[in-house]
Amino acid sequence: MGAAILPDLATEILIPVCSVVGIVFALVQWLIVSKVKLSYDKFDAADGKNGFTEALIEEEEGINDHSVVQKCADIQSAISEGATSFLFTEYQYVGVFMAAFAILIFVFLGSVEGFSTKSQACTYDSSKLCKPALATAAFSTVSFLLGAVTSVLSGFLGMKIATYANARTTLEARKGVGKAFITAFRSGAVMGFLLAANGLLVLFISINLFKLYYGDDWEGLFEAITGYGLGGSSMALFGRVGGGIYTKAADVGADLVGKVERNIPEDDPRNPAVIADNVGDNVGDIAGMGSDLFGSYAESSCAALVVASISSFGINHDLTAMLYPLLISSVGILVCLITTLFATDFSEVKTVKEIEPALKRQLIISTALMTVGIAIVSWVGLPSSFTIFNFGVQKEVKSWQLFLCVAVGLWAGLIIGFITEYYTSNAYSPVQDVADSCRTGAATNVIFGLALGYKSVIIPIFAIAISIFVSFSFAAMYGIAVAALGMLSTIATGLAIDAYGPISDNAGGIAEMAGMSHRIRERTDALDAAGNTTAAIGKGFAIGSAALVSLALFGAFVSRAEITTVDVLTPKVFIGLIVGAMLPYWFSAMTMKSVGSAALKMVEEVRRQFNTIPGLMEGTTKPDYATCVKISTDASLKEMIPPGALVMLTPLIVGIFFGVETLSGVLAGSLVSGVQIAISASNTGGAWDNAKKYIEAGVSDHAKSLGPKGSDPHKAAVIGDTIGDPLKDTSGPSLNILIKLMAVESLVFAPFFAAHGGLLFKIF
Repeated sequence: MGAAILPDLATEILIPVCSVVGIVFALVQWLIVSKVKLSYDKFDAADGKNGFTEALIEEEEGINDHSVVQKCADIQSAISEGATSFLFTEYQYVGVFMAAFAILIFVFLGSVEGFSTKSQACTYDSSKLCKPALATAAFSTVSFLLGAVTSVLSGFLGMKIATYANARTTLEARKGVGKAFITAFRSGAVMGFLLAANGLLVLFISINLFKLYYGDDWEGLFEAITGYGLGGSSMALFGRVGGGIYTKAADVGADLVGKVERNIPEDDPRNPAVIADNVGDNVGDIAGMGSDLFGSYAESSCAALVVASISSFGINHDLTAMLYPLLISSVGILVCLITTLFATDFSEVKTVKEIEPALKRQLIISTALMTVGIAIVSWVGLPSSFTIFNFGVQKEVKSWQLFLCVAVGLWAGLIIGFITEYYTSNAYSPVQDVADSCRTGAATNVIFGLALGYKSVIIPIFAIAISIFVSFSFAAMYGIAVAALGMLSTIATGLAIDAYGPISDNAGGIAEMAGMSHRIRERTDALDAAGNTTAAIGKGFAIGSAALVSLALFGAFVSRAEITTVDVLTPKVFIGLIVGAMLPYWFSAMTMKSVGSAALKMVEEVRRQFNTIPGLMEGTTKPDYATCVKISTDASLKEMIPPGALVMLTPLIVGIFFGVETLSGVLAGSLVSGVQIAISASNTGGAWDNAKKYIEAGVSDHAKSLGPKGSDPHKAAVIGDTIGDPLKDTSGPSLNILIKLMAVESLVFAPFFAAHGGLLFKIF
């Protein structure tokens, strides 16, 4: 078997050092962004210290009026306050749940051995004694709380960075589209690197602290660590659903009344819902996405660690090989750091046409460099051959086979990203066809959009299927877990690209509200259009990785619950399978209805203000923004609870009353149907959004023939975009959390379900 080339001490140093490098790089990017001033200082302007003098050269009329800068600062402040207030309120609700669920974990897992404090025989060697089940209960509870806090912190930091950067991006747009692009991208990079580095560092420190108690009992140690993934995804669910309902309620209300009924521009300051809409971009697309991808990272790492702990790595106490998943993430941070420099330092975006290619290059460069990084890590961090646990038997695996498992996941992610881009970017025929269908009204637009979403599922599913086949053939469930990690290994770059979108969107809104010129709005619109496509790519990555993570967690659950085979022909499993396949539909129905109910209240309020506030349409009176913010806040906090309860309670109810076999069917069914619906919903919504922007931009003769803004085709496109909003920003992205969260929750509670579950079948 041999040992890894990299010594254990070097591994213990390398992982935290890479984490710290990521955090430092994020802080450097933040310092660079902070140099764009949001205040007008005559002394600084005369010396040219803050870069504002450069902006005075800009040919825009009235640009040297410092009131524009002040307006941008005031709007940013309002957005930041609204987002912070909402997240604090949301986290108070979630904090109560977190405490209650932590108690539940301790009670359920502690009861497996009757809260005994006696050591028990180890699974891998019955002659040795391992820590009691009560210890696993206690440490699982602690790791759950650590994961939850890290997830909350990831989302909150992302939101603060995004709201800090949006007005700065607007001001930089006066100097050219390139300056604005770099500001938005650097800000996204701050979030990406902070999240990737913090997640890795907290997990590494937790493992080392837990090891002080567990000692040689690595199986117990890494079983306890699975709580980290559960905590991360639990918070992500509420962040995604709550933030998604918030942002889409405001967006739908603003679009339907403002654009369609009143024929005023997007983000017009006369629209009462405009501040709530911009707040929503940050709490949904930034904080929600941050928590979501952190959850994916935590779960894929935990799945790989728990499977490896009962293989030769864990049995032989080979620390470097055991921490192979963390080494992949460590190298990923370094690779993403180099990749980011290509966008910010090595090349410069000068024209609108260069924005999207610059973002796509980030994906290609990071994937190519990461392939080399994985090869190096596999060479130095793994023995030449080793055994992996495979449903009751040990399977021999070569180090190059595990390299291929990670690489296939990495490249499958890139393929999913580019297919997503093809179906959601208005540079290609699918979205242009959707835009063209608006000639005959909203009905044909909806039909074309739905067809596009269904068709866009095909290639990503084949990519996921090939990844599963290759990785399972080489290294069983461990191969699938590291394939998921491969897809997430460039998470820092992926999140930078993803966060760039909402920052650009907010920048455009601020430009409109501050009364800046049409030329500035054109630049921010170009940034935003590219951001819509990259946001769709980010969602594609999240969904693809969720499929692999869920399958890996499913395998770990089956092993931990001591199920030898999952036979779909047995009634116990089949009823679970069909019910599990139904759950994503039930969940989507709840989240979409929640958006609809909240949007209904928002539309009524916006109409009321336009009809009853004198001078609002003329621009002589300010609208009541606060009421619209309150509607979105109240609706999202109230409506996020039922979908969250559905996801969190299903594994508990099924496991307790129907047992582990039925639960395995539920997990398989929800995975299979959830992935399809999530990809379709996300891409349909993205296509409708960019079809609308294609008409609004009017950059080609075809687009001009469908416009301008306010034309019948444009109104049809706005309706399609409005229908797609909850699909792409609420239901679709939340579904990947559903399938991951149910799987990791089942894994954590597997010992309890195996010991005490299936009450109904025991009675009858």
